[in-house]
Amino acid sequence: MEVILLEKVANLGNLGDKVKVKSGYGRNFLVPYGKAVPATGSNIEAFEKRRAELEKQAEERQSEAESRKQKLDGQTVTITAKSGDEGKLFGSVSTREIADALTELDANISRTEVKLPEGAIRNLGQYEIDVQLHSDVMATITVNVVAQ
Repeated sequence: MEVILLEKVANLGNLGDKVKVKSGYGRNFLVPYGKAVPATGSNIEAFEKRRAELEKQAEERQSEAESRKQKLDGQTVTITAKSGDEGKLFGSVSTREIADALTELDANISRTEVKLPEGAIRNLGQYEIDVQLHSDVMATITVNVVAQ
């Protein structure tokens, strides 16, 4: 399936690129979420007419993400959790708890923006966590998990 990207998609392409993707990925993710349109003749013409508008929107999202990064970079968040004697948590600290703690600091972060490549945090300690605000903008925060 060939699609025209309406915004930058990580590991796929930039705004306006015509790319081949698997049918399910295009039909179930890219098109419904407004990230792409099928590459038909009428869609190509419509995209060329809207290109300047879409590029302006992309720049605005990028600049907004940069300003959010300035607020977030280097922040330290403390999360309290129940733990055993050896420092192992009863349960875990997931992206939701981290996003909620950041929202309390007046940074509007959704849980999908918090990246935990090794999975949920299951031990006490300090962790460097990446927050992906835009496909090109990453902020690094410190999460301190302490015993309750």
